[in-house]
Amino acid sequence: MIRQIPNIITLLNLFSGCIAIAMAFAGNFQGSFIWIVIAAGFDFFDGFAARLLGVSSKLGVELDSLADVVSFGVAPAAALFVVLSDITISIDISWANILPYSAFLIPAFSAYRLAKFNIDTRQTTSFLGLPTPANGLFWISYAYALNRCNVDGNETIAVLISIGLVILMSVLMVSELPMFSLKLKGFTFKSAFRQIITGIAMLILVVVWGISGVAGGIVVYILISMLTIKRA
Repeated sequence: MIRQIPNIITLLNLFSGCIAIAMAFAGNFQGSFIWIVIAAGFDFFDGFAARLLGVSSKLGVELDSLADVVSFGVAPAAALFVVLSDITISIDISWANILPYSAFLIPAFSAYRLAKFNIDTRQTTSFLGLPTPANGLFWISYAYALNRCNVDGNETIAVLISIGLVILMSVLMVSELPMFSLKLKGFTFKSAFRQIITGIAMLILVVVWGISGVAGGIVVYILISMLTIKRA
């Protein structure tokens, strides 16, 4: 039974992602965000539990990836799809209604990134490409912000920017860009300065902008990774 504890936590990640999807399609983006954050918590603790109990397994690795595709791929994509669908109603172009489906590039590239991660022995203490949970948090925060933003008269621009960001973030996920892990490797400022700076920036942005600030925090994380590649 002890061996199954990490897998149970992983399944709770997936379960939370499913609730986030349901809330997204119901238009409850705040609720969807909360459940994706809960899923992220389970995603952290399943690995922690596996290491603590010494019960890591190939099954757990594969199950973790499947859960992450749902919670950080499908769930935020569902939220973005709903928001873009509402916006494109006002666009007077016959094929505008197909544009929201671009949101589902998010789970497609998330699945590819996770499969790549599982067979890449280089990604043990850091990452190559944007981690799927970080991408998922960016998109649910972005969808929340876009839903609250008044884009009247600028619907086409808003949709095109969103599609451009989907493509950019998808490429970042499967890129070879070194990204540091947010997990602390030590308790000195030198060993954890990037994590500390990212955490402070995220906190400030969330205090100022609420849920919408999370997307800004993920952008800060990407920029710091890019600016400190030689230190990764």
